[in-house]
Amino acid sequence: MAAVAKTTISPQDYLAREREAETKNEYIDGEIYAMTGASEPHNTISINLILTLGPQVRSRTCDIYASDMRVRVPRRAYLYPDVVVICGEAQFEDDGVDTLLNPTLVVEVLSPSTEDYDFGKKFALYRSIPSLQEYVLVAQDRCHVVHYARQSDNTWLLSETRSLDDTLSLPSIDCRLAVRDVYRRVEFPAEEEER
Repeated sequence: MAAVAKTTISPQDYLAREREAETKNEYIDGEIYAMTGASEPHNTISINLILTLGPQVRSRTCDIYASDMRVRVPRRAYLYPDVVVICGEAQFEDDGVDTLLNPTLVVEVLSPSTEDYDFGKKFALYRSIPSLQEYVLVAQDRCHVVHYARQSDNTWLLSETRSLDDTLSLPSIDCRLAVRDVYRRVEFPAEEEER
């Protein structure tokens, strides 16, 4: 049986298509991946993050973006993080002003279908962005927040919490994130509440 050739498209063709598309699609190494809709807990957590971080970054030279802001990764990828914070002047790929080049902090809200990808390949892609200083992953089905912080030697320091009473320090944007605020109005499955 003959192997089927994989069809790939250029980054320029992807951007042209994406700017006309009615749905969001990520792009990695010439391949397009459709994004599915988010659940109610996913959306609640994303909004909670924006509402919690927004007032803190407002007094600084930082901006916060929701999931419609595309981020270009140097290794031929375009991704849609759930929340992005940029400190300093935002740099965009072109005059479309819809593809950010220099995120400082990226947050992904995990779903069961994307958790392994967000911890693995997606984090590897994000790490190649020179400006990125912190990467935060938030589970939507249980209290679990994972925080990676880039160190001066370009290694990443991992910290995590499973307690609603904890507060996460985000030094790259000079903010604090109360875990209880992240999970405001999010209900976990009964089995998780009993642990």
